[in-house]
Amino acid sequence: MSQAAPSQTTPNEATPVRAATTAPPAFTITRATAPRTTAERDAILSDPGFGKHFTDHMVAIDWTLDGGWHDARVIPYGPLQLDPASSVLHYGQEIFEGLKAYRHADGSIWTFRPEKNATRLQRSARRLALPELPVAHFIESIRQIITVDGGWVPSAAETSLYLRPFMIANESFLGVRAAHKVGYYVIASPAGAYFSNGVAPIKIWLSTEYSRAGRGGTGAAKCGGNYAASLLPQMQAYDNGCAQVLFLDGETSSRIDELGGMNVFFVYGTHKLVTPRLTGSILEGVTRDSIIQLARDRGMTVEERDVTLGDWQGGVESGAITEVFACGTAAVVTPIAELRGPDLSIGNPDAPAGEITMALRQELTDIQYGRLPDRHGWLTRLDTPAGQA
Repeated sequence: MSQAAPSQTTPNEATPVRAATTAPPAFTITRATAPRTTAERDAILSDPGFGKHFTDHMVAIDWTLDGGWHDARVIPYGPLQLDPASSVLHYGQEIFEGLKAYRHADGSIWTFRPEKNATRLQRSARRLALPELPVAHFIESIRQIITVDGGWVPSAAETSLYLRPFMIANESFLGVRAAHKVGYYVIASPAGAYFSNGVAPIKIWLSTEYSRAGRGGTGAAKCGGNYAASLLPQMQAYDNGCAQVLFLDGETSSRIDELGGMNVFFVYGTHKLVTPRLTGSILEGVTRDSIIQLARDRGMTVEERDVTLGDWQGGVESGAITEVFACGTAAVVTPIAELRGPDLSIGNPDAPAGEITMALRQELTDIQYGRLPDRHGWLTRLDTPAGQA
């Protein structure tokens, strides 16, 4: 059930109350008058990159304080019309998600654990004082974009259609309170193989000057402000020959938090996997949760606990930590060869990808692409099977 958004009110202003809606809405469909031709689409799918091209349509659902969620529709992809006073532009009230649609060998189209993304979007909405989109609405919005743009799901190895649901406060006003008007959208972008030349271990940079989030902040929410705050340290990582930036906790600057957009794991021999516990400043990754389950399925002990920079350095020096990797939706699993920082180096920049790291990555992607049985019920079919309405 959708619940009221937190809001700053005056004595004469009622607290926002959201309409209780749980059943998936009926969508209207307005098709693009000039969609890309099959030849144009195939040319894009042959080398899509990541986030460079977008499909012909998008999903939109409106929310108002009085009317709740309404006007669900599929429309041609195009610019949003925003008033210059829209609250998202001034107060950053927005959230987003990221998941993928995969084409299986038989041509069917599936996605991976969409209910986890839906509930995380709800948690992000709660933290940013936005209305909570029902899970059924979220999943139906993903189905709808596939209904019209399923031809954009590529079939080459390790490719997918990246789905970006997002929500913005689009009420026009200047005042510090939760918006009474919101838009939810879904856009889609074909994605090529993240590692075009094979999975390659990366070097990451330790940020000692900046923190990603602090106690009581928005670290556990998937909102643009978190990513904007990571861009300057990310530029510093590039300047130091690294592909990603690692943040420490904002309180003691000693505990491992996460990368700019990925969770971190430490492999101890063949029997144990350790990852930083969720403290409220770490994003609860869907890939993170899936890796934990697959490791336990293998009989590994998984510990979610505080990991300090000293733990990392000492573990590598003693040989207790044998592999380190990061995980997220885009790259799935990325081996980490070395952590660099001012007067610091942990690991070997020439180290190959670890055996357990690669085995977990392979198993997860095999499930996502239908090459292994889905024993946990993680996959949801998005297209309509032949012969069904």
